[in-house]
Amino acid sequence: MILTKLQNQGKAYSQLAGLLYLIIAIIGGFSIGYMPSIIVSEGNAVLTFQNLIDHQELFRWGIAGDIAVLVLEIILTVMLYQLFKSISTTGMTIATYSRLAMAIIMGMNLINYMIPAIIMTQPEYLDVFSSEQLKSITLLFFKVHKYGELAWQIFFSIHLFTLGYVIRKSGKTPKCLGLIMLIGGVGYAGDSFIQLIFINSEMLSVLFSILLVLAVIAEFWFAFWLLIKGIKNKTLT
Repeated sequence: MILTKLQNQGKAYSQLAGLLYLIIAIIGGFSIGYMPSIIVSEGNAVLTFQNLIDHQELFRWGIAGDIAVLVLEIILTVMLYQLFKSISTTGMTIATYSRLAMAIIMGMNLINYMIPAIIMTQPEYLDVFSSEQLKSITLLFFKVHKYGELAWQIFFSIHLFTLGYVIRKSGKTPKCLGLIMLIGGVGYAGDSFIQLIFINSEMLSVLFSILLVLAVIAEFWFAFWLLIKGIKNKTLT
């Protein structure tokens, strides 16, 4: 396989992992960030439904983006395990299973997009509902999808925290990078937790938002580090 050949080359293998990381970030930024921001109007079912009708192609591309991210996540997760398993097998096993659990929840969460998709493309199946009810249902499933994102972010926080610990321990990457990853993992966990249990605290929201910014910085830093510098072959053994 291509990945096996690249693994034997070491640096090329880690550079591919860095490239995949960046591709996931770009596609995920579109499907998880941009697309919902255009369609979903918080608390306004009528406007959300109209936005969905007006931006049908954008919604379809958003779903396609989520599917692409799922596939790439599985490949990247295995590659990261191969890159750092020699540093801490236990740590990378935890990081790997956590990120795979995240991918599974992301896949299941796509079901919440199927209801708006059916309402948009096959409304004849929902004739029993009034127009107002369909609009409310559409907003409801977009809302449920958002909580699904918060659920998978908890598992991603475990991955990021553990990966940060491993790469800090490795001595191959800047120690500051591992530390920022650790802190970023706490940010993901905290942000998801307070929203999932409906804690309304402005102070905590601001705090975890700052930590999330650090998480994004750490992820891009890590991706570019892999892409530009890479890891020598002996790390993969």
